[in-house]
Amino acid sequence: MASSSCGGDTARLLACRDGKAAAHLKLASVFVIFITSVVGISLPVILARIFQGRPTYDKVVLIIKCFAAGVILSTSLVHVLPEAFAALSDCHVASRHPWKDFPFSGLVTLIGVLLALLVDLTASSHVDSHSITPPYTPVGGQDEFPTDPKKSGEFRVETAVLSVSCHDRQGEELVKVKQRLVSQVLEIGIIFHSVIIGVTMGMSQNQCTIRPLIAALSFHQIFEGLGLGGCIAQAGFSFATTTYMCFMFAVTTPMGIVLGMIIFSATGYDDSSANALIMEGLLGSLSSGILIYMALVDLIAVDFFHNKMMASTPFLKKASYIALTLGSISMSILAIWA
Repeated sequence: MASSSCGGDTARLLACRDGKAAAHLKLASVFVIFITSVVGISLPVILARIFQGRPTYDKVVLIIKCFAAGVILSTSLVHVLPEAFAALSDCHVASRHPWKDFPFSGLVTLIGVLLALLVDLTASSHVDSHSITPPYTPVGGQDEFPTDPKKSGEFRVETAVLSVSCHDRQGEELVKVKQRLVSQVLEIGIIFHSVIIGVTMGMSQNQCTIRPLIAALSFHQIFEGLGLGGCIAQAGFSFATTTYMCFMFAVTTPMGIVLGMIIFSATGYDDSSANALIMEGLLGSLSSGILIYMALVDLIAVDFFHNKMMASTPFLKKASYIALTLGSISMSILAIWA
């Protein structure tokens, strides 16, 4: 959203700069974007609740999650990263030291990837160290074990079944913990992006830019909400946690718009000022790195290479790939407007 120009059409820019009209548009956008965000993130969660307990539940949630992965990957590569590069390449920033001497967008994106990996490794190590192990049974005397060969065989079978059952439960619990971690880190990355969008729009005084952005960002929030909502639905959070995460996503962009309006009123900085562009570029790059890692490693790789249900059902694998592609295309098309 770095839209400043150096030596562009000055007359048109002056005609579009109307602080009062821009303020009215931004206040209207707060409510419109909040409603569309609620719709976007609630839809996959509600669908998952409706299908819960049915034979098709796991398949529906998996396809929703693959669509979500496509949306998030496209968000990071087509929306967030190019905007971060554009912000730090703007003539108001690129003419300064050290911004003109080094590609900071790529560096901060790399930091975002490494940061997401560090969080992943730390959380996985913590989960492994606190994983459930079968209770230790001390070896007792001979009278504690059946002496009859037939009963002894039955005893060994029961012990093996109990061991496998405990191992399966432990594996399921670890997968659930991992899915919850992915959803939470993903929301952090998306919230960074949403705050940047909101603050940039809130600081803008260009009504010609704001008007089409309201419609574009409404669709943007719907698809981004579908992406995050799909991950939240699969993670199986409690109702209170799910509601909290959905609410936080829905209010972040509107709060960013209000914050941007406050920043402009207090400092006079608009979205074309060098300081605003630097902040937009750095936060956008960090957010992009986090989202790229989460989409490729924790969503796409996990489902397509480590999901037993998908591996055993070729049709489901094809449907999931189509959902992934549709999610990527849908979000990429929105880059025409926002």
